[in-house]
Amino acid sequence: MLQDIPTPTTLREARACVLETERLTLRKPTLADVKAIARLANDRRIAENTRRLPHPYSQDDAIDFVRTLAAGGRETVFLIENNHTPIGMVGIDWRDGVTPELGYWLGVDHWGQGFGTEAARAVIDYYFEEFDLDHLISGARVVNPSSRNILEKCGFQWSGVELHRFEALGSSSPVDCFRLSRSVWASLKNWNNSTRRRS
Repeated sequence: MLQDIPTPTTLREARACVLETERLTLRKPTLADVKAIARLANDRRIAENTRRLPHPYSQDDAIDFVRTLAAGGRETVFLIENNHTPIGMVGIDWRDGVTPELGYWLGVDHWGQGFGTEAARAVIDYYFEEFDLDHLISGARVVNPSSRNILEKCGFQWSGVELHRFEALGSSSPVDCFRLSRSVWASLKNWNNSTRRRS
């Protein structure tokens, strides 16, 4: 059944969901994952392209992140695994209250293998299938063509450039903004065969 803007209860249920694609499993991050999350995220190349990741990124940062999610934060976040090994994160940020935003990052060793597109498509499918909302937004630094390519492969359409603050940079940077409508998503829906199960 489609739902309106998610409530904290709806988001808790969403975090218990497991998404599976051809090569990936997307699941709720737990405290058992903090070492892997910190190891992956503690790379300046990732932090500089992700608005809220600090650099350096410690295990304490990962613990705080996982605990905030468990306490009912305004995000639906999935740990991305390939062959039972964490490789990154993907999720939806609901804090805006108007249009939710897709975000993602991958450990540097996993760039350029199509994992970002595969994970993003699974979460986009989940979003449009579970919630009665018409749009999803996302963005990529203008100096990050790989992230822009992921969004374009997922059907996002460019909507302009804005300045956004990046914690690791300590300043603002130009970001290409993108928007995906339900109608465009529906026309592209045959892109993969992701499945969902409740854990």
